[in-house]
Amino acid sequence: MTVSYTQTPLLGKVSLKCQLTAQTGLHIGGGGENLDIGGLDKPVIRDPLTKYPYLPGSSIKGKLRATLERLLNKPLNRPGSRDTRRYESDDLADGFTEVERDRFIRYEGARTCQISRLFGSTGGSNFWMEIETAKKEGLFSDKSPTRTIQHENKNYNCVKISSGRNAPSRLIIRDSHLHPDSATQLKQVDTGLFMTEWKFENNIDRVTAAANPRQLERVPAGSKFNFELVYTVENAEQAVKDLENIAIALAFLEDDALGGNGSRGYGKVRFENFLFTYRSLEQYRQMTQTPGGTSAIQSLEPISNTQALLDNFRNLREYIQRLLPGN
Repeated sequence: MTVSYTQTPLLGKVSLKCQLTAQTGLHIGGGGENLDIGGLDKPVIRDPLTKYPYLPGSSIKGKLRATLERLLNKPLNRPGSRDTRRYESDDLADGFTEVERDRFIRYEGARTCQISRLFGSTGGSNFWMEIETAKKEGLFSDKSPTRTIQHENKNYNCVKISSGRNAPSRLIIRDSHLHPDSATQLKQVDTGLFMTEWKFENNIDRVTAAANPRQLERVPAGSKFNFELVYTVENAEQAVKDLENIAIALAFLEDDALGGNGSRGYGKVRFENFLFTYRSLEQYRQMTQTPGGTSAIQSLEPISNTQALLDNFRNLREYIQRLLPGN
């Protein structure tokens, strides 16, 4: 595998903060629980220090990725867990994933793939790349098999690559912790659980009519969480499109569900009071020269909700383009 000795550019960081409100009961499960007689079948995940429920960044990021993969109609070229499939860029450059013997799926290289730019990508193994591209990327070997792959009525002369290159994620999703006002309110609610509620369900076998009762723990409707994501700007042109995709995914999530049992009414959420800020690399350097180690973070006017965010995305586009180097 070719080793790159060049760092990826770092132009700055875009931060988005907002309020995430659970409009219906929400369940994101914690691991390692014990199942006691009469106890909860599925407890929620909690902060180990405060015991407050919270929303893991990994759960939100996974939901946003799955949403964008469908919105961008990405092919399912990699096996996932439990007989599922998912999308992944096998390398930084375009190529073909061999999903079955003599069956190939075209993937987009992580340098340009809108999914891999945001969420990162793990290089594949035993995929195929056009010979000219492989030579240019330093991945070609005379000992590797070659073949012609037909795709969309066009032939590609390709070479088999044993191992692809990884791409780091540009997007960070923080864990979302309870807003202090919600923490105060939930402490006063008497449900028999600390700051959460029981949800009793009963599965009925349609043939035998046998009942299978269970008890789930949920974060009550109305609970508010502090949501934050950070996007690393590496390419000025790609940054605007990436942020637009994030905005669309957040709006789509409001019409979908976060966490488990969404088809049964759980997990409806709303995002409100968006605040975008941008800090350039030069501003980070200025922090060493200013009192208190601060710098003037460039802020955009607050945006009330996802509809306003989409309606006024032109303002965000102009804001980002104005602040990036070369503009």
